Amino acid sequence: MSVIVSDKGFANDDWVGPIAALEESENAIAVDLASDDDPTLLQDRLNSIQLVRVDFPSFADGRGFTIARHLRLLGYTGRLRAKGHVISDQYAMARRSGFDEVEISDELAARQPEGEWNFRADWRANDYQNRLRTG
Repeated sequence: MSVIVSDKGFANDDWVGPIAALEESENAIAVDLASDDDPTLLQDRLNSIQLVRVDFPSFADGRGFTIARHLRLLGYTGRLRAKGHVISDQYAMARRSGFDEVEISDELAARQPEGEWNFRADWRANDYQNRLRTG
């Protein structure tokens, strides 16, 4: 099982359809991207994809943040989900890079309860770069 983390806290996954791997996603409306996949391969069909889920194989692997930012710069406006080894300390970075939500295991949710994630849910208020640009 997994837990979905958003600015509202913990929730059950409400996505009910299949999620296809990139190489099998020609007509899919939900796509899984590995941390080493090229998001530009989805560029011509971003309008038809409802969910992109990006894998984080390790909390020390930040390539998923780059993929999220790239997808948003390509114009993707659908649901963007980080999945895997994302820790609560990385939640603000996940949101700033373009993710809407994070999918974590039940085990991680037990080790890092909802309150730890909620503490970081006000990710816009502590945006150091934005303060430098507008200050």
